Amino acid sequence: MIYGIGNPLIDIIVSVEENDITALGIHKGTMALIGPQRMEELMLLSKERKTTYSCGGSCPNTIIALASLGVTTTLAGKIGNDENGRMYQQRLKELGVGDQLVTTDKEMTGSTVILITPDSERSMNTFLGANRLYEMSDVDEKTVAEASFFHFTGYMWDTKSQQGAIKKALGIAKANNTVVSFDLADPFAVGRYREPFLNLIEQDCDIVFANREEARILFDNYDPYECCRSMGKLCRTAIVKNGKKGSYVCHEGKIINIPVKGPVVPTDTTGAGDVYAAGFLYGLYHGYSTRNSGTIASILAGEIITQRGAQFSKEKAKELRDLFASGDWKTL
Repeated sequence: MIYGIGNPLIDIIVSVEENDITALGIHKGTMALIGPQRMEELMLLSKERKTTYSCGGSCPNTIIALASLGVTTTLAGKIGNDENGRMYQQRLKELGVGDQLVTTDKEMTGSTVILITPDSERSMNTFLGANRLYEMSDVDEKTVAEASFFHFTGYMWDTKSQQGAIKKALGIAKANNTVVSFDLADPFAVGRYREPFLNLIEQDCDIVFANREEARILFDNYDPYECCRSMGKLCRTAIVKNGKKGSYVCHEGKIINIPVKGPVVPTDTTGAGDVYAAGFLYGLYHGYSTRNSGTIASILAGEIITQRGAQFSKEKAKELRDLFASGDWKTL
């Protein structure tokens, strides 16, 4: 079983123009934490633009993708006692994801307004809400201990409460030989917590995912290959995603290049990194080599960017399950 602790968020995906981004003073292509006032402003904009809703959050996207591929998964996090929270739980039930979401009356369910410009770049504006309150007592020790993998992201470092919960889970994982997977998830998070993340990678993590921008900030180096080498010295398996140029995987000191799979011009890059992580973990979970796991990750990331949103339809998920079961993916 693969267990994730993350921020369950309702994704509100809005198609906008470049001038909307400029008018809002948003730094395109990044994630910003926002308060109620900014949330209200973005919701007004969403009413005037093409908008879709789905269940999201970085870690949840990874866990949901794994579940859609037939892997036994459980998701932990915190939601509000509201309609969005109930919708989220219903979606997990439909997807067959083990539900360890904790409900609170103190905050509303978190949400992310994702603004997508015509070049398919996404700018994420996250209102954490109930997620901020996830704490040590919410962690189910038995589930962490019994999991094959424990996955979490850098977004969990934004409150002391969440940090405490992750540190508790890491201690349980280490004591029970649960493989720890960490996705840095956001350049701004790396900027805020560079030193803690470096310590975390070296002391607690087996597998670490970063994109080239996150890796650049972490190691102060513009070369993704060298960043992958540096990260590979800190943990067993380091992955640096390099956009259209594919990705680098450093496993036990040896670096391989994984070519990109999928279209050159994406429809929507929302969740591509999360789904890449799902593919890599799917491969390792099924006993594949790091190279094959990287190929599966690349195939899944290539598929998700051909559509809107970060989750596969039932039809597409079945198609992918059949593809991986047949072995034909090795010739793609």
